[in-house]
Amino acid sequence: MKKEIRCAIFGVGRLGLVHAENMVNRIPGLEVVTVVTTREESAKRAANELGIANWTTNSQEVFQDPSIDAVIIATPTKTHAELIIQAANSRKHIFVDKPLTETLEEADQVIKAVEENQVYCQVGFMRRFDPAYLAAKNRIVQGDIGEPLYFKGLSRDPGSPPEAFIKTSGGIFLDLCIHEYDIARFLLDDEVDSVQAFGDVLIHPFMKKYDDVDQSITILKFKNGATANIEGSRNSTFGYDVRGEVVGTEGAIQIGALQHHNNIILKQNNSYHDNTPDFILKFEAAFLAEMEHFVDCIQNNRRPLADEVDGKKSLAVAVAATESFRKKEKVTL
Repeated sequence: MKKEIRCAIFGVGRLGLVHAENMVNRIPGLEVVTVVTTREESAKRAANELGIANWTTNSQEVFQDPSIDAVIIATPTKTHAELIIQAANSRKHIFVDKPLTETLEEADQVIKAVEENQVYCQVGFMRRFDPAYLAAKNRIVQGDIGEPLYFKGLSRDPGSPPEAFIKTSGGIFLDLCIHEYDIARFLLDDEVDSVQAFGDVLIHPFMKKYDDVDQSITILKFKNGATANIEGSRNSTFGYDVRGEVVGTEGAIQIGALQHHNNIILKQNNSYHDNTPDFILKFEAAFLAEMEHFVDCIQNNRRPLADEVDGKKSLAVAVAATESFRKKEKVTL
C-alpha cells in the first residue's frame, strides 16, 4: 500500500477552499492535517467546516512538524517565495497556485531551494489538466493538425475583482493572462522569443491608479516561428469565457465553449443556453485532476507536469508582457 500523504493548506480563500474540499473529500491517500491562515477566525472556521482537526496562525508549526509531507499554498502572490523556500528547506513537497512568485529573482531563489532539498514543486496551471485542453494536446502530439502554427487564447472574467485585490495582484498580465501564456507554451511545445502587449481601462477606472488595465492583448512570437494571440479581459458581462484554438499546417483544434450545461432553452421566437458563471465551475474537473497528479507525483517519485521551472518560464512571459505594455514596445526574452 502506498504511503498516505499528510499535508497542510495555507490560505482559505475561495480557491484554497476548492483545493481543501477536493483533498478532504475526493482524493484517497491524502490527509489534510491542519489549516494555516494569518487570521485565527478564518483558520478556525475553515477547519470546522471541512472537518480538519487542527488549525494555526503560526506557519512554523507546519515547517517544524516532521510528520507533514507536503504543503498547499493558496495565499497572495507576494507570500509565495518565502513560504515555498521555508517548505523546501523543511523537506516538504509543495503545491503552489500561480504565479510561482512575484518576481524572476524570487523564482530563481525558489528553484534553488527546491532543487537543493530534492522536493517536488507543482504550480497550479490547471488548464494543463482540463479534459478539453488535454485532448487538444494529445491530438497535436499525434499530428492530427500537422505542425502547430498559431494559438488563440481567450481569458475573459465576468467583472473585476475588488480594488483591494487589484492593488496587490501584480496586474492583468501576471494575474490573469499567465494562464494563457503557460497553456500556449504547453500546446505549442515551445518557448516564447518575444512579447508585445497592449491594454487599456475601458470599464473600471480605479485600475489606472495601479497602472493596470481591464482589457488586454498580448502577441507572442515563439522560437520555432509559431505565434500566439492572447486576450485578457475583466469585462465579460455575459459570463466566464475561456476558450482556445490551435491552427496547424493540416487543420485546427477549437478548445472549450462558453456554454455551461448541455441544455438549450426554447421559447417563442427565442432560444438560448446558460453561460459558465465563474472559473470554479469551468475548471472543476481540472482542479481535482491537478491535485490528484500532485499526490501521484509524491507517491511515485515523478516530476510534476507543471513544475517550478515551468512556473518561472511562464512568469518570465508575464513580466515581459507587463514591461512591453508599460514601455509600449516589443520585449525579447
